[in-house]
Amino acid sequence: MHEIPKDFYAMTINSFLEVAASSSHVPGGGNVSAVVATLGASMGAMVASLTEGKKGYEEHQEANAAVLKAFMAGIENLKVLTRGDVDAFDAYMKTFKMPKETDEEKKARSAAIQAGVKVATLAPMKICRQCLDLMREAAKLAPFGNKGAISDCGVSAIILEAAIRAAMLSVDINLPAIKDEAFAADILSERGRIFAEAGEIKANVLTHMRARW
Repeated sequence: MHEIPKDFYAMTINSFLEVAASSSHVPGGGNVSAVVATLGASMGAMVASLTEGKKGYEEHQEANAAVLKAFMAGIENLKVLTRGDVDAFDAYMKTFKMPKETDEEKKARSAAIQAGVKVATLAPMKICRQCLDLMREAAKLAPFGNKGAISDCGVSAIILEAAIRAAMLSVDINLPAIKDEAFAADILSERGRIFAEAGEIKANVLTHMRARW
């Protein structure tokens, strides 16, 4: 039995993989997606870092600095969201262990389950939103980022879109359990918007990337 780590980012890659491949319920899909997203964001940050202060990119330095700052902040936020996803899932699972002997207990348990599943749905959705924000930064960078590393801007966009689609599965699996139809409808609507924009951004980044080869 593996002990659930408090900070995945303090682990070695090998240790993380060992726990991820074990019977431990964490790291699960949402957490792994967030970790993967940090790697995608790091590739965008690398391109911006390689553009910073470089000859031939003088006119883009202000925009590049803003993009680099956004990538680094996004990475840090994804670290927070990774833990948030773990905590939300754990809290949701605990609601099923609540007593249900009396009608009052059953009512309280049912309410707690519904509150818990909403939080457990919003946690991976927050990961998706952050990934989309970072894809927007990749789109800003693609037209002017260091030409020698511009392929990694494409890597960033591809990985971030994949992380969105992967994390969204943790949203999808919870939706059938949500009785609040308006809440579920809002999530589904946002899901569609996120997928559509992410696809457009990825295509845009790859077009700019290939045009600069």
